[in-house]
Amino acid sequence: MPAPLARALFLVVPLALAACATASNAPAPGVPIAERFRHAGQTPPQWPDPLWWQGFGSRELDRLMTAATNGNLDLAAAQARIRQADASLRIAGASLLPEISAGGSGGRSAGNGRTRNSYGASLSASYEVDLWGGNAASRRAAERTLEAYRFDAAATGISALASLANTYFALLADREQLRVQTENLEAARRILTVIRQQVAAGTATGLDLAQQETVVAQQEAALPALRQAIDQGVTAIALLIGQPPQAVSVAGDGLAGLSIPTASPGQPAELLARRPDVRAAEANLAAAQADIDVARTALLPSLTLSAEAGISGAVLGTLLRPEQQVWSLLASVTQSVFDGGRRRGQVQLSEAQAEELLVSYRAAILTALGDVEDALVALRETTQQERLRGEAASRAARAAEIAEAQLRLGTINLITLLNTQQTLFSARNALVEARLARLQAATGLFRALGGGWR
Repeated sequence: MPAPLARALFLVVPLALAACATASNAPAPGVPIAERFRHAGQTPPQWPDPLWWQGFGSRELDRLMTAATNGNLDLAAAQARIRQADASLRIAGASLLPEISAGGSGGRSAGNGRTRNSYGASLSASYEVDLWGGNAASRRAAERTLEAYRFDAAATGISALASLANTYFALLADREQLRVQTENLEAARRILTVIRQQVAAGTATGLDLAQQETVVAQQEAALPALRQAIDQGVTAIALLIGQPPQAVSVAGDGLAGLSIPTASPGQPAELLARRPDVRAAEANLAAAQADIDVARTALLPSLTLSAEAGISGAVLGTLLRPEQQVWSLLASVTQSVFDGGRRRGQVQLSEAQAEELLVSYRAAILTALGDVEDALVALRETTQQERLRGEAASRAARAAEIAEAQLRLGTINLITLLNTQQTLFSARNALVEARLARLQAATGLFRALGGGWR
């Protein structure tokens, strides 16, 4: 083997082995994953569809979701962060390529009665040899960061759409509460009319009249807060779709026409691949591991190769046949001798940041699993609650009809009627709240299952 080649191998082989030694391995998350969800039941898996909100059967909700997809400001900001990360990736990748620059010059000088023109052109190139893989690690960190931003954007989209669905349902519930409250007020006024007739006939007292007037006033006092909540709900929807409140109108009346779409999870391990927030935490951890590699390579020597060539002449048109040609080749090796511990401190900082992100990754996994368990329980219990509330409201309405008829006949006292009224009013309001809770629990399950994101 020729001596120059042998010397080159003597230098290159240890450097390559050292470069491999700087690469760090990503730690395992260390979170035990069960085979199935505790509250999933025996139903077969049914992961959400990407357009999961269409299962509620509301064209208006579909329209608002489309508007939010195109106009939500949080989504727009997330897309801008993706573009920033993409630019950072290109910047990091440039360090793996040579840097080439070209220049030109021209001048005129006078002396000893003579004027002389001079022209020149130069070309230079430099390249930092990635001996230890630091530049490749920097690019790898930028790639993982870009992935994390994409996952973050997906998680932001799921959160924004779920918030819009919940806000829309709350608005419909407020309108239904307003309708129920109006019906309650009409019933209270109808009974007030009967009591006034009885007072005139001498079969009821002034106290009876005052008590029922109080009931009417209480029912009237509940209306302004409901109207305020409705207006504020429209404003909240406008903000979620990125529109001024004056430009948004919501025509939905109540919750009765909405369906409850079904969804059920598969294995917990599948969930972790479907939740973009978990994937974002994983990508951030991978980026931090790459940053450790970058920090470690800064402790090692760096090799830079550079080359420069130039030509000059007295006439611009003769630069292709220059009067003078200059070229140079240079290789330089640099190694930090003393920096006050800055580079080793950077390694320790990167390692500590990776440890924090590992904890965040584990927390994201546990949060995702807990979200699904909570959402399954919430949907099951709110479904049962709505059924029971419906039965209670139906029975309370029947009791109120009987009590009103008996009041007209004079066979019951006012205390019995007042109790029956309050039971009916409370049962109607509780039924609306139960319907809203069930709809929002369904939205929570879709959100916990990753919202149909792939």
